[in-house]
Amino acid sequence: MGTIDYYYSVRSSFTYLGAARINALAAKYGRRLVHKPILLSVIMPPIGAQPFGERPPHRTAYMRRDFQRWAAHLGLEVELEPIHHLGPNELPSGVVVAAQRAVASGSGDSGGDVDALSASILAALWRDDRDIADEAVIAELCRAAGFDPDRLIPVATSPEIQLEIERNNREAIILGVLGAPSYFVGDENFYGQDRLDFVECALASG
Repeated sequence: MGTIDYYYSVRSSFTYLGAARINALAAKYGRRLVHKPILLSVIMPPIGAQPFGERPPHRTAYMRRDFQRWAAHLGLEVELEPIHHLGPNELPSGVVVAAQRAVASGSGDSGGDVDALSASILAALWRDDRDIADEAVIAELCRAAGFDPDRLIPVATSPEIQLEIERNNREAIILGVLGAPSYFVGDENFYGQDRLDFVECALASG
């Protein structure tokens, strides 16, 4: 089975917009999504991008409006300014990595759906304005995706899992990832959920 390398932040609004569609494309073309959660605060400076807090207000306003337009176009419910937008990434990013490892190892959580878990974390923030750094919220989302939170949550914040996220950051910088979401089909980098038509063309061409 081929793969799609999927670099994203669990707190990225535009990643939320594309989450269901990349999951569907992976299933349609028999590809496995390789989830690679990253920290935008780490990858942005080396590529010369402005940190979010330093961007001029008119650019921030445009991105917010564009998010709203895309959500309406896709028929997705969104919270434009969730109060939980900013917060720790260790648990929500780590639980995706831990779930992916559990499935790959064939452990007791091997029947869980990593793609669904990732999408539900993004939706919890950008649709429902829930605190994705809260263990109770993550536990609920784990159970809904077929995972045992008592197994995953303690592992999610472990040094080993957090080191994998650091490796994802380094890989993203080396590969020239410009932001979230970024999808790799082979060596081809597609940045942004608005490039998913091109992702499908690449998948269809084999």
